[in-house]
Amino acid sequence: MNFLKKNGYGIIVCLLISIPAWFIGKKFPVIGGAVISIITGMIISLFWNDKEKAADGIKFTSKVILQTAVVLLGFGMNLGVVFETGKESLPIIICTISTSLIVAYIIKKVLKINSNTATLVGVGSSICGGSAIAATAPVIDADEDDVAQAISVIFFFNVLAALFFPTFGKVLGFDISTGNAFGIFAGTAINDTSSVTAAASTWDSMWNLGTQTLDKAVTVKLTRTLAIIPITLVLAMIKAKKSKIDGNKTGNFSFKRAFPMFILYFLIASIATTVAINCNVGTEFFAPLKELSKFFIIMAMAAIGLNSNVIKLIKNGGKPVLLGGFCWIGITVVSLVMQKVMGIW
Repeated sequence: MNFLKKNGYGIIVCLLISIPAWFIGKKFPVIGGAVISIITGMIISLFWNDKEKAADGIKFTSKVILQTAVVLLGFGMNLGVVFETGKESLPIIICTISTSLIVAYIIKKVLKINSNTATLVGVGSSICGGSAIAATAPVIDADEDDVAQAISVIFFFNVLAALFFPTFGKVLGFDISTGNAFGIFAGTAINDTSSVTAAASTWDSMWNLGTQTLDKAVTVKLTRTLAIIPITLVLAMIKAKKSKIDGNKTGNFSFKRAFPMFILYFLIASIATTVAINCNVGTEFFAPLKELSKFFIIMAMAAIGLNSNVIKLIKNGGKPVLLGGFCWIGITVVSLVMQKVMGIW
């Protein structure tokens, strides 16, 4: 009862947005339910000033429901495919992460941006958006304003990616008979899981690919997410060294905070799927779970749209937005160049 009292209203609001978005997305697959849900949430957010009663439920939907959706995707994936995809995309992941961090450092110096904000935007852009920011913030002792600004910047470019990358992929000439090329592109060039799944789902809808692109993109994205661990460890050591020099307490680092546990659950689901397939269980057995996963993604998009503050972002975030833009462009270009060099498209 306490859970429903705390989260029920916000979850219901997201559900009411996602149900029509789901059906409209089915009617207009070129747009997709996820994008419709984001836009609807953003429009409502502009006029809904008092969201306090719904805030907990919206937050629960944007985080827990989204992570549940990713876990459910695991029930439709063969572990052998997961390892193969991760191996294929690893050089691209390393290059895009390195590019974002280097660009963030350079632009921070040029524009004289707050160090913590620049670090959070760079890490969020290079790895996995909000999750990376949440893991990194306590390591570098970032304050609430730093975190809020970084998340706003990441969200802004997440929405742009979800809206425009499918059309961009078509213009570039990605193979439309499979989801391989665009899946790798989405998984390496888009920073947050929410927009990765939105863009990939839209590509699947555009070309009737089922969940091919979504499976590929999420697997690549989860491989990329693992970079949270070494990067936060390095930041923790840097912070500890600086604190020691300054005579302060060492930085606070939590392995549990750094490691997104839904990755572990995704792998467990993948193992279960692999074992089941090897025991001659048909892939259609997992179809309902995959459909539920796609619906949960649409719900999460509604929550993320509701949490947006586009006006505040435009007013207060000039330099951080510019930083995020440079990181985003750098990652996109490097991802495309690496795919071209590796013969993926």
